[in-house]
Amino acid sequence: MSTNPFSSLPLPSSLLNTIEHLGYQSMTPVQSAALPIILAGQDLIARSRTGSGKTAAFGIGLLTPLNPAFFGCQALVLSPTRELAGQTATALRALARGIPNIKIITLCGGTPFGPQAASLEQGAHVIVGTPGRVKDHLERGTLSLDKLNCLVLDEADRMLDMGFHESISEIIAHTPERRQTLLFSATYPPGIEQLAGRFLREPQQVVITETEPVNPITQRFYEITADDRMNAVLRLLAAERPQPCIVFCHTRQQCQQLQQLLAGNGVSAQALHGDMEQRERDQVLAMFANQSCSVLVATDVAARGIDVEGVAAVINAELSPDPAVHTHRIGRSGRAGQPGLALSLVAPAEQGRARSIEQLLDQSLPWQDLDTLPERLDKPLLPPMRTLAVSGGRKDKVRPGDLLGALTGEAGLPGDAIGKISISDFQALVAVRWDLANTALERVEEGKIKGRRFKVRLL
Repeated sequence: MSTNPFSSLPLPSSLLNTIEHLGYQSMTPVQSAALPIILAGQDLIARSRTGSGKTAAFGIGLLTPLNPAFFGCQALVLSPTRELAGQTATALRALARGIPNIKIITLCGGTPFGPQAASLEQGAHVIVGTPGRVKDHLERGTLSLDKLNCLVLDEADRMLDMGFHESISEIIAHTPERRQTLLFSATYPPGIEQLAGRFLREPQQVVITETEPVNPITQRFYEITADDRMNAVLRLLAAERPQPCIVFCHTRQQCQQLQQLLAGNGVSAQALHGDMEQRERDQVLAMFANQSCSVLVATDVAARGIDVEGVAAVINAELSPDPAVHTHRIGRSGRAGQPGLALSLVAPAEQGRARSIEQLLDQSLPWQDLDTLPERLDKPLLPPMRTLAVSGGRKDKVRPGDLLGALTGEAGLPGDAIGKISISDFQALVAVRWDLANTALERVEEGKIKGRRFKVRLL
């Protein structure tokens, strides 16, 4: 970890005070390397793993030169998914807390177009969005990038994986030629090189390779036959009982089949893949984040942007063809300095993929015998919480404190029985301790929130 303080940079005092208030002690390696380049106005290609502090790096960099008096889009951050865009916007708002009158809005699919257009009419300094929805606004004339100073391509490798190359090109065509472009990516496939060659001007490069993992990850590899893949995942869960756990699959069909198998064998599991509607995706992610779901079965693209601390284990139901993606997958386990666990299943056709991982690690893989593990769970794998869905959200002026008050006040639940509360425009999701979930449902149905009755159900 770098010991370079943020005060060594030419940052405004208001931003330095906010950084200190947020508890950032010193710059991470990617921040230390990238921020001087960004603040000098140069283009940048930065390659570093997820969780390395790159959001704060480009966030501090794009906020520093903003002119609060001009309500036009001065910085645009493109993200591969709505979830990641939301997390980025939240982080930027936290950093911008000490700068008066800074407006940051998100433009993502899955939400109504009209309210976004209305927000844009009032002006915004920073926009965070997904390529498809940003392109829609440009085509309809509700967004102008004529005065853009800084363009950030976040998780650029995933955006290309998701087929956004053409959309990104069309968006960039609407921006001034003399803009600053910052490209952040966990990996550097040929498509990134082509993108950088087309749209960046003499970019500086920053590559952060971790010599020591931030958290130790124990890896185990198991030889299986392709037909045994689904049951093998069940055996790993029976042996380890990890919560929460992410299982990575290669296809949507694989996700659905595995989720159904797990659910049928007493495992609280939800599937996450690209063919789901945005409302379903949001609900599944909220349940996983608030500990109402034990196992998330996901494809790589769908899982991008998940930010859940303390994932007990990652299971690779099928190895990725790209060893860098394998590293990215298993890096979700543990985190925050906690030890992680990564369990990988390898069918005969995937032995070449295993050898690629072995070459990347420059060490032999730790193989284990699947036959030593139990064939089935001795008891269900259930989460500690359940999710209460309330049919009232931000548009109804419902706030987290209102829900907490209703549950601990009139409903009489203890405060430690209430977990994470997430609120969207028209719905609120509240995590409630499993043994008190039905009681919470009954009492909220009978009572009121902010003097009103709302429909309530358990997910």
